[in-house]
Amino acid sequence: MAKDSTQREYNAQGIQVLKGLEAVRKRPAMYIGGTGERGLHHLVYEVVDNSIDEALAGHCDEITVWVLEGNKVRVRDNGRGIPVDMHKTEKKSALEVVMTSLHAGGKFDKDSYKVSGGLHGVGVSVVNALSRDLAVEVYRDSKIYGQKYQRGIATGPMEILGDHTGSDTGTMVEFLPDDEIFDDIVYSFDTLSHRLRELAFLNAGVQIHLIDERGAKVRKQTFVYQGGISEFVQWMNENKEVIYPKPIYFQANRDGVECEISIQHNTTYRDNIGTYCNNINTIEGGSHLSGFKSALTRTINNYAQKTSTAKKDKVTLTGEDVREGLTAVISVKVAEPQFEGQTKTKLGNSEVRGIVENMVNQGLADFLELNPPIARKIIEKTIGAARSREAARKAKDLARRKNALESSALPGKLADCANTDPALCEVYLVEGDSAGGTAKQGRNREFQAILPLKGKILNVEKARLDKALNNEEVKTIITALGTGVGEDDFNLSKLRYHKVIIMTDADVDGSHIRTLLLTLFYRYMPELIRKGHVYIAQPPLYRMQKNKVIRYAQVEAEKDRILEEMGGSKGVYLQRYKGLGEMNAEQLWETTMDPETRTMWRVRLDDVAEADHVFTMLMGDLVEPRRDFITQHAAQVNLKDLDI
Repeated sequence: MAKDSTQREYNAQGIQVLKGLEAVRKRPAMYIGGTGERGLHHLVYEVVDNSIDEALAGHCDEITVWVLEGNKVRVRDNGRGIPVDMHKTEKKSALEVVMTSLHAGGKFDKDSYKVSGGLHGVGVSVVNALSRDLAVEVYRDSKIYGQKYQRGIATGPMEILGDHTGSDTGTMVEFLPDDEIFDDIVYSFDTLSHRLRELAFLNAGVQIHLIDERGAKVRKQTFVYQGGISEFVQWMNENKEVIYPKPIYFQANRDGVECEISIQHNTTYRDNIGTYCNNINTIEGGSHLSGFKSALTRTINNYAQKTSTAKKDKVTLTGEDVREGLTAVISVKVAEPQFEGQTKTKLGNSEVRGIVENMVNQGLADFLELNPPIARKIIEKTIGAARSREAARKAKDLARRKNALESSALPGKLADCANTDPALCEVYLVEGDSAGGTAKQGRNREFQAILPLKGKILNVEKARLDKALNNEEVKTIITALGTGVGEDDFNLSKLRYHKVIIMTDADVDGSHIRTLLLTLFYRYMPELIRKGHVYIAQPPLYRMQKNKVIRYAQVEAEKDRILEEMGGSKGVYLQRYKGLGEMNAEQLWETTMDPETRTMWRVRLDDVAEADHVFTMLMGDLVEPRRDFITQHAAQVNLKDLDI
């Protein structure tokens, strides 16, 4: 076959060698997960993690993070300071080696760091590679050492900048993310504060400051928790009614593995368990979570069988029962952790399971024996959960038998699409029959399904699964999606539509319905959100027409800009949509449903603890946290946005 003249020979000249930190700039996603918002914030976490590693080694108890004008970031700790002496083999300072070489650092040496979160030694050098400018200062040996870099390359040798008369040592890193790499370099104060708060909870006594100097008013937050993960559990339960006042806490150090666990039950119907290894949030769990669940079920079951209530009911408690209303934090520190996958989201060390299991078996059994009133409350809670589980099972069985007798198991008001490939299909959950009818007329029947919802669905935050399954609207949604619900029945592979789109009116009722639906998905089908299947449609608020030119706007600022482009408001017909029903089918299609022109938000779940905290506050039983939230944020509300 004749060779294409444009083809190159595949030989040594075609093999590209990326030197130094070039590989990081060429493929940043391999190192920080992407160049969007998540990757941008990851730069800060990498630098802070170095300081936390110093804290884990017992050499640091204060860390300060500044966000400066122009989104430059400065991180300062009072650790030992990065070594500055000459490196024997690299023939340059250890500081420059650490800042410019991948897989270089003290974390491969057990004598320098017994425990570390950043195991690959790429952290700060990756930050350097992806920064337009970076400066580092080291305070040690009564001197200040410094070096500057541009896009990972030193602009000169390390220098002694002066004498350091203070008694504290440490490191300061200041960097500006490279706008050639990142989509946007604007940092979120809230995103940073969530992670820094988490690190302070996990490292008792370490003081972490966050200072945002952007804008006219400086924002400051300080996180320090002497109670460590017990205070973490209390914070997670802040908006919930607990069934005993103080969290239960266990701690053990066995075979080089340090383990801390804190638990506390509340009156809600779901568990919330955070698992960490070396300060890394292992969101997929792993051996530490498996050991905890196994021991918890066994220990509470054994104690329950000794009580008259459990004997009389002849009930055997499952793991789901004993975890109902449980808030827990499991934190292990392991010298050589094995994480499954590059994302470090699942702990694989098999020895950790046995250590955690033994600790919980012994510690919880002793606690229950010594605290009968609290033990009784826990058992009453779990037996109530078992009864509810049995009621839910009967409700599911009844629904299955009913569906088997009917010609179609799909809800009658669902207007399904023609395509049967879930990856190509999407379903709109629409508020009301009127808007549902318009959406059915305007949709593309090939791949778009419409499910109209009547009124507001049940607030599942305040209901057990058996009650939720008796709610018609909830049942309709569950049936339409096809995944089932609950720990035993949920199956993501059965999802009938890979895009589940919430489309509600842009008013107070619409916002409430949207929140109720998100609560349903977060509490009963969290994998839908984790895997990126849930979206929120963004219908326009305004329609503007001048002669034959028609424009739409989703926010006030966009409306003002478009009016200016169209000549001021003179001669422009301005319509504000208060509901989807005010649009005709063609307008709804071209503004909100056409994949070529529509705007949608994908719902993300970046911080499970924070999400649980917010959902409980907004949708839970306690009124006071909601009232405090409204009072705190009332001044930030634009009067134009109020639906009065």
